[in-house]
Amino acid sequence: MKQKKVIKIFSFVCAALLSTGSSFAGAGRDHGEGAHSHDAPKKKLIGGPNGGRLITIVDPQLEFLLTPERFVQITFLSDDGEVVPVGDQVVSAVGGNRSAPTKVQFVKKEGRLISTEALPEMKSMPIILQIKVTPDAKSVREAFYLNLGGCGSCDFQEYACICGH
Repeated sequence: MKQKKVIKIFSFVCAALLSTGSSFAGAGRDHGEGAHSHDAPKKKLIGGPNGGRLITIVDPQLEFLLTPERFVQITFLSDDGEVVPVGDQVVSAVGGNRSAPTKVQFVKKEGRLISTEALPEMKSMPIILQIKVTPDAKSVREAFYLNLGGCGSCDFQEYACICGH
């Protein structure tokens, strides 16, 4: 029974990663002139202002940041990178060990969302965010690996890397 649950969770994470792979493969990167610039009607930020991962599939876009205490901080941002106080947005996350995932809920604090519990101590883990820009809006998902290793080319951790390698 437990093995079926593990396989189901693993399948869900893999499906989410595959279905959103193209949505974040080039997110937040400048592809230069002539690289489909007409497809992006609004300005995209290059990186999160606090060193976190920029999520651009919602408006306003948001920054996913893991604090030193391993809590998740979600900051909503305008197209110019200015902090937008959290409104009616609803965000939840699942991460950690696939056999015992941690479900993360958020509370509003100082205009941001902060997780109610810390993520487990792991150097790399799958994360699935579910975001609703309004309570009655359809959920969108963003999946990525929270790799806490440092990038050798930019000043960000690997999960928030902006250099496009």
